[in-house]
Amino acid sequence: MRFLRARRRVVLRLAGWSVLETGQTFLIGYAPARALDQGFLAGRAGAGLGWLAVAGIGVVLGAYGTARVYGAVAALVEPLRDGLVERVVRRGVREADGGALSGLTQQVEIARDTFAGLVMVSRSFVFTAVGSLVGLFSLAPLLLLVVGPPLLAGVALFAATLRPLARRQEAFLMADESLADGLGAVGPGLRDITATGAEQRIAADTGRLVDAEFRAARSLARWGVLRVAALAVGGQLPIVLLLAAAPWLLAHGVTTGALVGALAYVTQSLLPALSNLVHGLGTSGSRLTVVLRRLAPAPVGEQTGGASLPDGPGHDRLPAPTRPLPAKDTPPALALSSVTFAYGPTAAPVVEDLHLTLAPGAHLAVVGPSGIGKSTLTALVAGLLTPRHGGIRVDGEPVPSAAAAARRVLIPQEAYVFTGTVAENLVHFRPDPVPEAELLAAAEAVGLGPLLERLGGPDAEVEPGALSAGERQLIALTRAYLSYAPLALLDEATCHLDPRAEERAERAFARRPGGTLVVVAHRISSARRADRVLVMHGTGTALATHDELLRDSPLYRDLVGSWAPVAPGRSQPALPLRDADGVDAVAGAGLAGDGRHVVAHRPVRQVQASRDLRDGGTLGGQG
Repeated sequence: MRFLRARRRVVLRLAGWSVLETGQTFLIGYAPARALDQGFLAGRAGAGLGWLAVAGIGVVLGAYGTARVYGAVAALVEPLRDGLVERVVRRGVREADGGALSGLTQQVEIARDTFAGLVMVSRSFVFTAVGSLVGLFSLAPLLLLVVGPPLLAGVALFAATLRPLARRQEAFLMADESLADGLGAVGPGLRDITATGAEQRIAADTGRLVDAEFRAARSLARWGVLRVAALAVGGQLPIVLLLAAAPWLLAHGVTTGALVGALAYVTQSLLPALSNLVHGLGTSGSRLTVVLRRLAPAPVGEQTGGASLPDGPGHDRLPAPTRPLPAKDTPPALALSSVTFAYGPTAAPVVEDLHLTLAPGAHLAVVGPSGIGKSTLTALVAGLLTPRHGGIRVDGEPVPSAAAAARRVLIPQEAYVFTGTVAENLVHFRPDPVPEAELLAAAEAVGLGPLLERLGGPDAEVEPGALSAGERQLIALTRAYLSYAPLALLDEATCHLDPRAEERAERAFARRPGGTLVVVAHRISSARRADRVLVMHGTGTALATHDELLRDSPLYRDLVGSWAPVAPGRSQPALPLRDADGVDAVAGAGLAGDGRHVVAHRPVRQVQASRDLRDGGTLGGQG
């Protein structure tokens, strides 16, 4: 209202052009009434047509006035937009507000469009109501007794509910946006949420957001019933009353034409204008209130988000232990007891009756033919899959559980990097501030240093799509290295790195104080670096050192034999690579040791090797 008072001339110009619309509204009922009473019903068709022509002239004048009304509305709306833009820019410069761009590009335009709509519907109702009521009085004062009271009652009911309805509309919008923000944070990080065992926490947080929106929607719906009632009383009840009171009105001197004109006023003018007012103020008014409050500068410390998810880049920070986990000497770092798993109740087990115990500080490599179940094993340890039989414990905690999830970190083959700074990506699993010296030391240990320097340091913005797969893996590896989880699971997490970078990263994890390392080997060199090697072949396994397996396991000798040093810069997949399309890679010409790469699928334990495609012998039973 202060804004409107400061622009009285524009408001008066708007009212002046709206008078033409009032004239059109007046004639929409008055002219047909006179056309009937003084023309067609009196046998004077010419007079009737003349009055209808007058109604047509009123329509033309109203259209002309409406066109000028839009110009006056623009003179009101554009200064509002300019003032909001100035406010947003001033706040963005003064407070370094990161949300200023959103306010400038989206919220200001929402406020501008919504304010224009409110001006139009409010003005239209006022001048339409005036024209209609004057017309009813001109036709027959008795008509006002029938139409006026329900119209005033409907408007009063709507006015009484406007403020509480606006508050509930605002609460619903806020709850809806909080839920959208929460889901937007969860969606991109679903894999990491599962990998860190945060499903229950995230589900609880999201459930609270859903419940909040449900409560807000139910409250809004209850008040929305009153809005519908106001429209029914003010706009539709007068029609019923006019029809019901028609005999009485005709008996008291109201002409047939006047009764028809009254129905025209209600159905063609009052009802549409009241409907636009109810829906416009009831919805757009609340929306404008929300946007204007957001655009108003908020005191420092009072800006809060609606979602209950932890803060972070893109709001997708995942939970981590609240403090470094104390070292435990008694329980093993990893213990599997009689673990059996199959992908379905009737499917053959991928892992069967597996026993495995790793002491803290152990370094295990897992090798085997493609598709044999190596990644399934890491998913079981991470709690992403549930075994059919048996039990798994991480640092003494049962899997799956939140405590076990906090004690292990899984780095998958496809690394997850989000838009933000490098530092935000690296400290993703740390709840406490990480000193820059510790961050740089971790980056240097894993081998991220050159990339970090090239990007511009920890505070440099990183765009995931601009990074190579190997660069994303280095960031994910450093993030895991900085976490407090003592057990690191590398599921081909270095497959896009060259052998030298892979060795550096693996040795960094192996030297991590109190850390235990499990590597799904992409190259046989990973197995040579490990303390022990787990060879998976079908449902059987063999666990020993590299030298012992070379002596006792034909399958392991076969896998090792497929690897040979290559010239620098040449790609060398030492083990059969998994392929997402279900066809395993065939070693290309010039690659050393391509005689053992798997080239065709058959059921598990019946995989042919490229050295003898006619040989249907199984690899599964070896070792």
